[in-house]
Amino acid sequence: MTLTIGVDVGGTKVAAGVVDEAGAVLAQTRRDTPADDVAKTRDVIIEAVAELARGREIEAVGIGAAGWIDATRSTVLFAPNIAWRDEPLRDYVTAATGLPVIVENDGNAAAWAEFRFGAARHAEDSMVMYTIGTGVGGAIVLGGELVRGTHGVAAELGHMLAVPDGHLCGCGRHGCLEQYASGNALVRFARAGARQDPSSAAALLDLADGDAEAITGPMVTAAAMEGDPVSRQAFAQIGHWLGVALADMVQILDPQMLVVGGGVVEAGELLLGPTRRSFMDSLAQRVRVPVAEIKAAEMGNAAGVVGAGDLARRR
Repeated sequence: MTLTIGVDVGGTKVAAGVVDEAGAVLAQTRRDTPADDVAKTRDVIIEAVAELARGREIEAVGIGAAGWIDATRSTVLFAPNIAWRDEPLRDYVTAATGLPVIVENDGNAAAWAEFRFGAARHAEDSMVMYTIGTGVGGAIVLGGELVRGTHGVAAELGHMLAVPDGHLCGCGRHGCLEQYASGNALVRFARAGARQDPSSAAALLDLADGDAEAITGPMVTAAAMEGDPVSRQAFAQIGHWLGVALADMVQILDPQMLVVGGGVVEAGELLLGPTRRSFMDSLAQRVRVPVAEIKAAEMGNAAGVVGAGDLARRR
């Protein structure tokens, strides 16, 4: 049995684990990310790898990083929440640990875990995953391989156009899917609904002490589970836009499986119900032929570690 180490590097935490061939995490460690200090972030990763490698035969290390990774899977070109700019992360970690290292986008790593061991493990060769969190991420698997693109930065699915001349996105464009199907969009829709019709948002406003601007994502989920109309409508809105995006992806790629992950999917059918309805409505006549099934991600918080570790094994 070969062992690898998977490292999931985010803006607030570095999680690492020893991953076996079946995708099981045999040991793990976690540290805070000193996100504004490149050298310290690098050191934290190296320390985590060294701790887990001690006393074990480790084949390779995979690092899932929140940012744009070059096509050689060695350099972090840019990271929005970490001070990485053209950071040769692979070379630093290899030099410090003596182990082969690959660096992968964290969304790709999580999606790979779902393809190999999670919701899409029965798919033979293709899957598209949308990650619904604060923003919208994504990953594509075709022919059993991640689609990275010429420059290594493919599958930015959250920045596909949803609404022409719509809300300004952090990427600089207007109307990106991220502005209509993310956790931030959920909150924006709920706040607007609460301001417009407070009587239909009684449960939600009660959680926010009567202040619409204090509404948060967890509040919307909790109120929706209690039947709060405004909260349920907010989920219906992001589900509508997500369903449209999934339908567009089916028209382009015809994948075997569509997986929805990220923190917002923990709301279950509050999100997936309207997403599936919008998906089928948007496909129109396409439903006369087989289409991909929509499934919720299964790997949870372990996905980034497991995916990075498995990708390192397959390097």
